[in-house]
Amino acid sequence: MITPDNWQKSLYSGGGQGDACVEVARRHLHIAVRDSKVPTRATLAFPAEAFTAFIDGLVKDL
Repeated sequence: MITPDNWQKSLYSGGGQGDACVEVARRHLHIAVRDSKVPTRATLAFPAEAFTAFIDGLVKDL
């Protein structure tokens, strides 16, 4: 189980209440992703290597 303090929001989560973004949590072999507006709903999990490649691809496009 992922506890509330394991979730991290982006530093760029926007104004207002800062809930218009996704949150990520590191697990042993996976990265979990959830919608910050509805944190009680299901999460998605990705292998850490795949998530790292995804983020690296985003950074290259900036």
